[in-house]
Amino acid sequence: MPSNSMNVINFNRKQLPQRDKFVNRLGGYNADKRTEYNFPKATAKQLKEIGKRLKEEHKIRMLKIALLTVILFIGLVCVWIYVADGMVQFVTY
Repeated sequence: MPSNSMNVINFNRKQLPQRDKFVNRLGGYNADKRTEYNFPKATAKQLKEIGKRLKEEHKIRMLKIALLTVILFIGLVCVWIYVADGMVQFVTY
């Protein structure tokens, strides 16, 4: 039995160099094929506007994340205080 498993391992090892890498991944893989993109031409002014808009969106997103974090933290502290108060009463009886 051990020799059969070694034969399988050796066979698989010999097959590795013959396969196409990433051929089973989503989107496929072909080293010879080059993807072409048709991007529209943009002026420097448009690029600056896009950059400003992205920065503003990032600020708003970070503000939302910070507020949500603070609200959750306050909620957890309130729950902890409530549970701690209940535990003190439970232990003292």
